[in-house]
Amino acid sequence: MIIIDNTSVSDDLYLVRFCCNLERCQGACCVAGDAGAPLDEDEISILEDDLEQIKPYMTERGIETVKEMGVFDYDIHRRFVTPLVNDGECAFAIFDNGIAFCAIEKAYFEGKTKFRKPVSCHLYPVRITKYETFDAVNYEKWNICKPALKLGNKDGIPLYKFLKEALVRKYGQDWYQELDNEIVLRLGS
Repeated sequence: MIIIDNTSVSDDLYLVRFCCNLERCQGACCVAGDAGAPLDEDEISILEDDLEQIKPYMTERGIETVKEMGVFDYDIHRRFVTPLVNDGECAFAIFDNGIAFCAIEKAYFEGKTKFRKPVSCHLYPVRITKYETFDAVNYEKWNICKPALKLGNKDGIPLYKFLKEALVRKYGQDWYQELDNEIVLRLGS
């Protein structure tokens, strides 16, 4: 484990090799599971404010779900998550040739919103557990990501490097640089 500021980072972030392979997994993380993507409270406000700009990219079922439930739901632990369409895919999931993508992110890339997508989605397969005095930053192993592990091993990409942009978004460039420095020291390279 690596301690940086108020975070405890699992060694898996540098030991696991990972690179998303959407052709193989088909965006299963947007579809599988028993709850939507975790949301920070401030992300709910952003989604509510930008919903009209995001709606044109959503499916009809997703729009109906958000109309009925709002932009968030609760998981079994009463934490904020994105709503699901009939207990299936995320309400913000869209599909292209059978592959799930994010309507929020599509709106972002087309300049319609400044919000890329929930940080929990950007960080996946890393999950953050918030405790009173620190965040635990852990790799969540799930069989749907086997193609990403295979590609990451083939290409030699450590998880923390694959997720650099998302980790910098969450904790900042200085934090990421400190993580990278600590990993280089540990690996002796």
